[in-house]
Amino acid sequence: MRVLSIDHGEKRIGLALSDETATIASPLKVIEHVSRVVDAAQVADLAAQNDVGLIVVGQSFDEDGNPNPAGRRAGRFADELENQTNIPIELWDESFSTQDARVTRIQLGFSRKKRAGHHDALAAVVILQSYLESKRN
Repeated sequence: MRVLSIDHGEKRIGLALSDETATIASPLKVIEHVSRVVDAAQVADLAAQNDVGLIVVGQSFDEDGNPNPAGRRAGRFADELENQTNIPIELWDESFSTQDARVTRIQLGFSRKKRAGHHDALAAVVILQSYLESKRN
């Protein structure tokens, strides 16, 4: 079963897709934010095209374990996505995924200039790989 993960941001939405064995996460695409309804429709369409069996939406939390403002936006996006597809959706703690993506680019030896771009798709990979590894253990 393929799993799609989403790093939901205010300006962009990073997407990552697992292989068919749900073992390895790879970047899929970055979608520019338009509106919650339009964004959810685009993601639902991509999920259908890629024969996805589960969608994982990254959600961030504050120090008390409650969704922070970005986490609440991701939750509302997941609700809208649920209205547009029959594919199961699961929220997953994405705390520090963007920072982890940044560190990964440094460890891979990307130049400072190449690291300066957006980390949305790579953050989605971090979210998905975290999810896949937790289910394997």
